[in-house]
Amino acid sequence: MFSKQHLIDPEICIRCNTCETTCPVGAVTHNDANYVVDAGKCNYCMECIAPCPTGSIDNWRMVRVPYALEEQLAWTELPEQEAIDPSSTPVVEAIDREVDALLAQSHAGTGGKAIAPPSASKPSVNVFTRAKPAIATVQGNMRITAPDSVSDVRHIVLAFGATFFPVLEGQSVGIVPPGARADGHPHDVRLYSVSSARDGEKRNANNLGLTVKRAEGGVASNYLCDLKVGDVVAVTGPFGSTFLMPDDPNADILMICTGTGSAPFRGFTERRRRAAPGAPGRMIMFFGARTPNELPYFGPLQKVPDALLEKHLVFSRLRDRPKQYVQDRMQATPGQIATLLQRETGHVFVCGLKGMEAGVDEALESICRKSGLDWRALKPRMRTSGRYHVETY
Repeated sequence: MFSKQHLIDPEICIRCNTCETTCPVGAVTHNDANYVVDAGKCNYCMECIAPCPTGSIDNWRMVRVPYALEEQLAWTELPEQEAIDPSSTPVVEAIDREVDALLAQSHAGTGGKAIAPPSASKPSVNVFTRAKPAIATVQGNMRITAPDSVSDVRHIVLAFGATFFPVLEGQSVGIVPPGARADGHPHDVRLYSVSSARDGEKRNANNLGLTVKRAEGGVASNYLCDLKVGDVVAVTGPFGSTFLMPDDPNADILMICTGTGSAPFRGFTERRRRAAPGAPGRMIMFFGARTPNELPYFGPLQKVPDALLEKHLVFSRLRDRPKQYVQDRMQATPGQIATLLQRETGHVFVCGLKGMEAGVDEALESICRKSGLDWRALKPRMRTSGRYHVETY
């Protein structure tokens, strides 16, 4: 007798804790390595499916005996589907129909499961855990918003010395703040997108950059922003296997971001500059902030050649000017974006505050409508072919 078991893919999961927070029956738990589902508690309610930013939660296996929590907590990848006795097929199909109907309902409007671009390099994931983190040394901590800005955003460089820390553009790392919470438990690991290229902030230096905004009361962000050169930091990861830069020099990459959502795109841009400076593929960025003073990397962005990166810097709180957001500026160049969407080499990446997601989606739908395209049909096709990615928080 087979049953269908809900599992989480440890290679894709970025350990954001969304599933555990969302689960209404307490079926999701975790250790320092993995997030897992308790088969004895899961009732297939599917509440955790849509909020998952990577699709790692949307995995299933037909099993004779459910995988125990202890097994799942030690996994580095999902097990293969075991062979199914043909005599069990009617039971299996009945379970599949029930679960798939629930999945179809929960996925409405989500665009489907995220897939890495076909040309992206294969990422390493979860190499270092909370139990065995990599120890990095702070090489730099620079404020990258204006001194008088209300947003204190830092560019922090971490060096790993003799410890090889493999990372790709678009991946995240986990930071382990020292100390404990009021209840005595260790602080939660916090994830930050890497903002440097795979070969380091400096070529072959075995280091990486992070873009961190100081948040009021934020344990990890204040810990990072207060670091001094020479301090040591416990780092886990890397995490993420879908929000990755295409390695194809012909790839056209549309990047849409706000605030620290620019972090992975700084890595994308630097990788293209180093690896394929004359690439025929275009890179276009729509980057939003309240004012230029609050836009991270505003100064350095001015020095990036337009031939490498077409920049649309958008501000919502300029004096004597109407508010403008990234979705507004996008609609000012509808033909250019529509052309990119239709190319098999066209990729869209969205990163930033969750509140921007709906506006960007509406803008893309409007742009497609004006060009005779059906965004609601095109979006899932792009996603399943590894050409559409959203990472919001």
